Amino acid sequence: MKNNSITEGKKIAIISYIPFVGLIISIILNKEKRNYFARFHMRQSIGLNALYFINRFIIYGYFGTTAGDIGNVGVLVLFILGVLGALQGKEKLIPVFGAQFQEWFKNI
Repeated sequence: MKNNSITEGKKIAIISYIPFVGLIISIILNKEKRNYFARFHMRQSIGLNALYFINRFIIYGYFGTTAGDIGNVGVLVLFILGVLGALQGKEKLIPVFGAQFQEWFKNI
């Protein structure tokens, strides 16, 4: 049963890692079926999008472009790790923040 859930939710999980637009599309696509695997990756993606906004508006604004650029690279690496987990069909938590994202966005 779980393997079937992964197969069905894999496309939605991958789409969710496309910043902003992909996340909205994945939420709409998963509204009826509520696939667990897709929801896991959507929660990770919501957290990563929030990190991106924090980096873009707070880090750049208060610490400058060098710190913001370093933050951008970090967020990009986390997005790539999330996509790789979705492609492999695994529920891999994003390093450092993944468990918090699952808890904070558990209603998704």
